[in-house]
Amino acid sequence: MMGHWKSAVFEGAVTHRRLRPREHKLRYRVFSFLLELDEIDELHLRLKVFSRNRFNLFSFYDRDHADGKNGSVARKIRTILRDHGLGDCSARIHILCYPRILGFVFNPLSVYFCHRANGDIGAILYEVSNTFAQRHSYLIAVNRDMIGDNGIIRQNCAKRFYVSPFIAMDVDYHFKIYPPDKRVMIGICETDRNGALLTAAFSGERTALSDRNLARLFALHPLMTVKVIAGIYWQAMRLWRKKIALHKRPPPPGRAVTCVIGASANASKAKAVNPNAG
Repeated sequence: MMGHWKSAVFEGAVTHRRLRPREHKLRYRVFSFLLELDEIDELHLRLKVFSRNRFNLFSFYDRDHADGKNGSVARKIRTILRDHGLGDCSARIHILCYPRILGFVFNPLSVYFCHRANGDIGAILYEVSNTFAQRHSYLIAVNRDMIGDNGIIRQNCAKRFYVSPFIAMDVDYHFKIYPPDKRVMIGICETDRNGALLTAAFSGERTALSDRNLARLFALHPLMTVKVIAGIYWQAMRLWRKKIALHKRPPPPGRAVTCVIGASANASKAKAVNPNAG
């Protein structure tokens, strides 16, 4: 019986659209795992083609997330939440991410949905990785004024972490999130002083996390995680050929997490916070 499991797979597509100074679009099919962090060991025991911290057709390695070291991701995220006054948002934590496939993965963005005991999402942590082996996270509390009547959560913050050489640092992120249910949507709009610069989104439909479904997905997308990183470099080459300006990479932020405070989550209220601080 898989129906009682809180984890799932979402099949869908990633889209990107750059608006300036030259238009550039891409779209490709992907699937993401939604894993309840406290359920991963059970999945490891029950599924034949999925393992935790062990090579398999599909795997989840703790060191692929958070501080990049071995040790429970659940414990690390709960520590981050507690250290930033959001300990009540750690009753259940889900991560939406790509799995390792045959040992390989690159996650440009992993999203953690952090729930209170009553089931409400109290915070979202956006974990961003770049191709320079660096990682930074944005932790944003979910307040009532961020949630629309349709359940969509809207948040924003200032960019603190270098991702693409084709986008400057003085931009803001605007997140539009349809939390995982029968479907999920993660939308991001980057804006600068002239308005919208780039939009990106993942939208997917829920399916069961079972050996049968995973075997089917592997047959459809055997090299998906390789395709993700290869696609990043291919699109970079296309942007370079379009003569999009390059921006020098600054040093990474001194702290691992940028925590956004305030009811309106204005970009001006973002500050860097040490996840290991007491």
